[in-house]
Amino acid sequence: MIEEFPQKGRLAGIDFGTVRIGVAMCDPAQTMASPYENYSRKDELQDGKWYERVFKQERVVGIVLGLPVHLSGQESQKSVEVQEFGRWLAKRVELPVTYFDERFSSAAAEELLQFANLTNKRRKARRDMLAAQIILQTYLDTPTENRLNIFALSD
Repeated sequence: MIEEFPQKGRLAGIDFGTVRIGVAMCDPAQTMASPYENYSRKDELQDGKWYERVFKQERVVGIVLGLPVHLSGQESQKSVEVQEFGRWLAKRVELPVTYFDERFSSAAAEELLQFANLTNKRRKARRDMLAAQIILQTYLDTPTENRLNIFALSD
């Protein structure tokens, strides 16, 4: 088990989906997140190779994975799936994964895209990576001492 999540270096933010996964990246100083890409899932082998290539190329030191919980803060069936994915990904790419509350990230992304006057097709093409950016930026903006109450490291 990893004792501490990296406080410096580039992080990847992930908005998990069963079909598409939104990916965002931050700068090495961990101050600003940017949308990176939407990845359409294929199979475990191809997905793993994609993550390995991208995370190596982008020099990622840790992964912030959006954790969908109910409004009450209780886990959902989807949060169980996300944690399974997180354990698989951590093992596959040999990087620490932390989970961060993603409530409202997709809704916030959709609202921002509505203001941009994009077509449905163009909004859909950007929504997941924008949600990943919102998750990652919110994580970065949360004081380090408060993150301990809202994330857990994967095994």
